[in-house]
Amino acid sequence: MSTELPTQFSHVRPPDTAYEDQGLRDFFLYRDLGIAQATGGKVLAQLVKAHHAPEQGTGWHRHEADFHIVIMLKGWARFMYGDKETLVAEGDCVHQAPGIVHYLFDYSPDMEYIEIVSPADFTTVGAEAPCEVPAITGWKSVAA
Repeated sequence: MSTELPTQFSHVRPPDTAYEDQGLRDFFLYRDLGIAQATGGKVLAQLVKAHHAPEQGTGWHRHEADFHIVIMLKGWARFMYGDKETLVAEGDCVHQAPGIVHYLFDYSPDMEYIEIVSPADFTTVGAEAPCEVPAITGWKSVAA
Protein backbone atom coordinates (compact mmCIF):
# COMPACT_ATOMS: atom_id res chain seq x y z
CA MET A 1 0.00 0.00 0.00
CA SER A 2 1.40 3.35 -1.06
CA THR A 3 0.68 6.45 0.99
CA GLU A 4 1.01 9.78 -0.80
CA LEU A 5 2.82 12.41 1.27
CA PRO A 6 1.54 16.01 1.43
CA THR A 7 5.09 17.31 0.81
CA GLN A 8 8.28 15.94 -0.72
CA PHE A 9 11.31 14.58 1.10
CA SER A 10 14.22 17.01 0.88
CA HIS A 11 17.87 16.77 1.89
CA VAL A 12 20.05 19.72 0.94
CA ARG A 13 23.76 19.62 1.77
CA PRO A 14 26.11 22.62 1.70
CA PRO A 15 27.53 21.76 -1.76
CA ASP A 16 23.98 21.50 -3.19
CA THR A 17 23.13 25.21 -2.99
CA ALA A 18 25.42 28.23 -2.96
CA TYR A 19 25.02 31.55 -1.20
CA GLU A 20 23.66 34.08 -3.70
CA ASP A 21 23.05 37.81 -3.73
CA GLN A 22 19.59 37.35 -5.25
CA GLY A 23 17.55 37.78 -2.07
CA LEU A 24 15.47 40.54 -0.56
CA ARG A 25 18.48 42.66 0.56
CA ASP A 26 21.63 43.34 -1.48
CA PHE A 27 23.81 43.57 1.63
CA PHE A 28 23.03 39.95 2.59
CA LEU A 29 23.70 36.61 0.90
CA TYR A 30 21.03 33.90 0.81
CA ARG A 31 21.28 30.11 0.61
CA ASP A 32 18.11 28.23 -0.30
CA LEU A 33 17.54 25.09 1.77
CA GLY A 34 15.10 23.47 -0.67
CA ILE A 35 12.07 23.63 1.60
CA ALA A 36 9.95 25.89 -0.64
CA GLN A 37 10.20 23.37 -3.45
CA ALA A 38 9.63 20.39 -1.14
CA THR A 39 6.50 21.97 0.39
CA GLY A 40 5.03 23.29 -2.84
CA GLY A 41 5.55 26.88 -1.68
CA LYS A 42 4.06 26.45 1.79
CA VAL A 43 7.32 27.23 3.66
CA LEU A 44 10.60 28.99 2.87
CA ALA A 45 13.77 28.09 4.79
CA GLN A 46 16.97 29.92 3.96
CA LEU A 47 20.30 30.79 5.48
CA VAL A 48 21.07 34.51 5.47
CA LYS A 49 24.48 36.02 6.16
CA ALA A 50 26.12 39.43 6.15
CA HIS A 51 27.72 40.38 2.83
CA HIS A 52 28.39 44.12 3.21
CA ALA A 53 28.71 46.36 6.26
CA PRO A 54 25.49 47.98 7.47
CA GLU A 55 24.83 51.41 6.04
CA GLN A 56 21.12 52.09 6.15
CA GLY A 57 19.64 48.74 7.12
CA THR A 58 16.37 47.37 5.86
CA GLY A 59 14.19 50.40 6.46
CA TRP A 60 10.88 50.13 8.27
CA HIS A 61 8.72 47.35 6.85
CA ARG A 62 6.44 44.45 7.60
CA HIS A 63 5.99 41.08 5.98
CA GLU A 64 2.69 39.68 4.80
CA ALA A 65 3.23 36.16 6.09
CA ASP A 66 1.44 33.71 8.35
CA PHE A 67 4.58 32.60 10.18
CA HIS A 68 8.13 33.98 10.39
CA ILE A 69 11.01 33.02 12.65
CA VAL A 70 14.67 33.98 12.71
CA ILE A 71 17.23 31.79 14.50
CA MET A 72 20.63 33.47 14.89
CA LEU A 73 23.38 30.97 14.15
CA LYS A 74 26.42 33.27 14.37
CA GLY A 75 27.09 36.83 15.40
CA TRP A 76 24.32 39.29 16.20
CA ALA A 77 21.83 41.72 14.68
CA ARG A 78 20.04 44.73 16.14
CA PHE A 79 16.39 45.13 15.22
CA MET A 80 13.68 47.60 16.04
CA TYR A 81 10.36 45.81 16.60
CA GLY A 82 7.90 48.67 16.80
CA ASP A 83 9.52 51.13 19.21
CA LYS A 84 11.59 48.47 21.02
CA GLU A 85 15.27 47.82 20.25
CA THR A 86 16.08 44.10 20.29
CA LEU A 87 19.54 42.55 20.16
CA VAL A 88 19.31 39.09 18.58
CA ALA A 89 22.50 37.14 19.36
CA GLU A 90 23.88 33.70 18.54
CA GLY A 91 21.45 31.01 19.69
CA ASP A 92 18.45 33.38 19.94
CA CYS A 93 15.14 32.68 18.23
CA VAL A 94 12.68 35.44 17.30
CA HIS A 95 9.09 34.89 16.22
CA GLN A 96 8.20 37.88 14.08
CA ALA A 97 4.47 38.06 14.64
CA PRO A 98 2.49 38.47 11.41
CA GLY A 99 2.45 42.14 10.38
CA ILE A 100 4.89 43.40 13.04
CA VAL A 101 6.63 46.56 11.85
CA HIS A 102 10.39 46.18 12.14
CA TYR A 103 13.80 47.41 10.99
CA LEU A 104 17.08 45.47 10.98
CA PHE A 105 19.62 48.28 11.29
CA ASP A 106 22.91 46.83 12.52
CA TYR A 107 24.69 43.47 12.44
CA SER A 108 28.08 41.86 12.97
CA PRO A 109 30.37 40.87 10.08
CA ASP A 110 29.89 37.18 10.95
CA MET A 111 26.08 37.42 11.28
CA GLU A 112 24.31 34.35 9.96
CA TYR A 113 20.75 33.26 10.64
CA ILE A 114 18.19 30.81 9.42
CA GLU A 115 14.87 32.28 8.38
CA ILE A 116 11.71 30.18 8.14
CA VAL A 117 8.64 31.83 6.62
CA SER A 118 5.21 30.72 5.48
CA PRO A 119 4.15 31.07 2.76
CA ALA A 120 7.37 30.89 0.75
CA ASP A 121 6.30 33.77 -1.51
CA PHE A 122 5.63 36.21 1.33
CA THR A 123 5.67 39.91 0.49
CA THR A 124 7.42 42.84 2.13
CA VAL A 125 5.65 46.17 2.51
CA GLY A 126 7.21 49.47 3.55
CA ALA A 127 5.88 50.97 6.78
CA GLU A 128 5.86 54.31 8.60
CA ALA A 129 8.53 54.77 11.25
CA PRO A 130 7.06 54.45 14.75
CA CYS A 131 10.25 55.94 16.27
CA GLU A 132 13.87 56.93 15.64
CA VAL A 133 16.40 54.19 14.92
CA PRO A 134 19.65 54.08 16.96
CA ALA A 135 22.98 54.62 15.21
CA ILE A 136 24.75 51.62 13.70
CA THR A 137 27.99 50.40 15.23
CA GLY A 138 29.75 49.87 11.93
CA TRP A 139 32.23 47.07 11.34
CA LYS A 140 35.29 49.29 11.84
CA SER A 141 34.32 50.26 15.38
CA VAL A 142 33.39 46.65 16.23
CA ALA A 143 36.83 45.39 15.16
CA ALA A 144 38.70 48.15 17.03
